[in-house]
Amino acid sequence: MEDREIRNLETSLDQIWAVAQKFGLDPYPTRFEIVPATVMYEVGSYALPGRYSHWTFGKAYHRMKTMYDFALSKIYEVVINTNPAYGFLLETNSPVQNKMVIAHVLGHVDFFKNNIYFSKTNRRMVESVSTHAQRMMDYEFKYGRKTVENFLDAVLSIEEHIDPNFFIRREISAEEEKHRAEQRPKEGRYDDLWSLDGRNPSPTLPARGEEVKHHERLPQKDILYYLMKNSPTLAAWQRDVIAMVHEEAEYFIPQMQTKIMNEGWASFWHARIMRELDLSDNDHLEFADLHSGVVSPHKGKLNPYYLGYKVFEHIERRWDNPSQEEREKFGRPGNQGREKIFEVREIDSDVSFLRNYLTEELCEELDLFVYELVEEEEWTISEKRWERVRDQLVANMTNFGFPYLEVEDGDYHGNRELYLKHCYEGTELDLRYARKALEHVHTLWGRPVHLETIVDEEVTVLRYDGEEHQEE
Repeated sequence: MEDREIRNLETSLDQIWAVAQKFGLDPYPTRFEIVPATVMYEVGSYALPGRYSHWTFGKAYHRMKTMYDFALSKIYEVVINTNPAYGFLLETNSPVQNKMVIAHVLGHVDFFKNNIYFSKTNRRMVESVSTHAQRMMDYEFKYGRKTVENFLDAVLSIEEHIDPNFFIRREISAEEEKHRAEQRPKEGRYDDLWSLDGRNPSPTLPARGEEVKHHERLPQKDILYYLMKNSPTLAAWQRDVIAMVHEEAEYFIPQMQTKIMNEGWASFWHARIMRELDLSDNDHLEFADLHSGVVSPHKGKLNPYYLGYKVFEHIERRWDNPSQEEREKFGRPGNQGREKIFEVREIDSDVSFLRNYLTEELCEELDLFVYELVEEEEWTISEKRWERVRDQLVANMTNFGFPYLEVEDGDYHGNRELYLKHCYEGTELDLRYARKALEHVHTLWGRPVHLETIVDEEVTVLRYDGEEHQEE
């Protein structure tokens, strides 16, 4: 990009920032970087710059980069939830594309700063993951890269099984937390549980058959945290690896909880900000084409940009021009649309957002329906009633679409065996995947592992003892 283009973009950035503030947006200071596709897709695949290495990130990078090289898809921007926030712009973007992306990013950053679900996230996560990466490299040097990678395979196989209410999980006094902070090493949040040099590899463990006194009450949803704290076999460095993965997984939870809202909010505001800029006719046409591509329905799957954008527009219309029934029943005076969407942006997640604001009128306008696979290869619409469609959307977002599992017992049979339970909600587990996951959990627990689930409407327990799988 030429110097003249950069100067023009800086001028546009100042204008966009001023318009955003005029509308009432309140983002963190945001630093923008113009980067080539290789850097953009590296950041996109790792999700955070400077993260530790693992083959899954490399796989994601090559998939994204290949799609870009063959002009099948393109990432226009990447934004990082920190303070200050970081926005990455693709160097091949046109000036109009970069202006829209900047406006879109500021919408995201405003959401990061003001939505309640992001209020407890680590705003210095870039520095944290850089520290994690260095510690991971130290372990690779000491124990071997293959050893660390194999252990990471096991940890990452269950990284989604953490508690989304992590910030209220441990209720301790301010004095106790201060004491812990003074005593623990500075490398990580959980280092008070072990010594990093390996001299104290795990908490004191009971002998076989003795009562296990767990730090948390059972059942325990946060399987990863439970294994980190209570595994009978893990060494200090392995617990530290789990702690790092757990901390990074916590950081991403609010983004999973608010995907539709976040993308809808950013799209809602980039549209309004761009309309306030002094664009030429050709630029307006280019923007209209870009915007329609972002907020248009996708065949065969839900577009979060489209759905979130439409719901926010619908909320603003309803509160600006309430019906007579709404005026009488809810006392809505009208002309409160802007105030209402800022309130929704602050207090809702995707689940409450859709539960409260996806109306019958909107379902019909968006032509939403539920479909299912019948007779192996034939897809058919199974539900058009708007309440059922709404409820199915909300159900699909519960626990981020992952199976809901809990630790039921960490001393099953009095033999330190681990008993997990699938809280069945109508969808069966993929048994092939479940058996492979049990092997990884066994790696982390070091003792036989049991998983209770429902198969063909019957209670079934899957077992893995380190050598063979059993089913009852």
